[in-house]
Amino acid sequence: MIQDIHSVFYNQYKPLQPTAGDLVICLQNDAILCSDHGESLCFPTAGEVKNVGEYLFSIGNTRYFAGESEAFADYSYINARTVANHTDREQAFAAVTGAHLLTWYQDNRFCGRCGSKMHHSATERAMVCDCGNVVYPKICPAVIVAIIHDGKICLTKYNRGYAHWALVAGYTEIGETIEQTVHREVMEEVGIKVKNLRYYKSQPWGRSSSLLFGFFCEADGDATLTVDNTELKEAKWFSPEEIDFENDGVSLTREMISLFKSGKHKEF
Repeated sequence: MIQDIHSVFYNQYKPLQPTAGDLVICLQNDAILCSDHGESLCFPTAGEVKNVGEYLFSIGNTRYFAGESEAFADYSYINARTVANHTDREQAFAAVTGAHLLTWYQDNRFCGRCGSKMHHSATERAMVCDCGNVVYPKICPAVIVAIIHDGKICLTKYNRGYAHWALVAGYTEIGETIEQTVHREVMEEVGIKVKNLRYYKSQPWGRSSSLLFGFFCEADGDATLTVDNTELKEAKWFSPEEIDFENDGVSLTREMISLFKSGKHKEF
């Protein structure tokens, strides 16, 4: 998955100042400033970008900072979805994670309590206001659900946005557990009950500021799918042989579907 990189990811907040060789992540309208060299994805350095901001994180010995810049030289703004799927896994993860933080910074320039301008905390990753309001990075818990019934898996297509077959998914609401989210989202989207929830693994998904929790489960009783057409275009039961796509190495959704296709989901 996108977070499975070889180098160590260090996300601890540090009030560091950039040096010329540090890398800079710039975001404009869901696009990231970079240069695509086929096998490698390159970001501009702090020595090339005039407006360099906060330290974001480090991957191995490479430090990444926030920045603002127009396209220049061979650097152009590339759609974040395209960058996320790049074969340079380490830089793809850096791009998506950096965009997650940059979006949060952009969305919290002013205080939601009093309207005053926010400023960066000197001691932690937070935006603070003189009125006492403290805002931390936005991380939304959500579930990805692989429902199994009679040797088939339930796949869905959304009305808009992601165009490919996927799993039932949704965000956790106020006051509910992750497990309750699974039951509610399945009932809302495809109209069935589920049982025997088995947690698989989690994934940070910076493109939607989410932390995804993957579950395998089984249909409980009537498995007739009733699609919520306000959100979904369609939903169907698929046998392993009917699934004509492979694991993309990026998303939790594709990994879980791939496990079902190979029969390895039974191990979890």
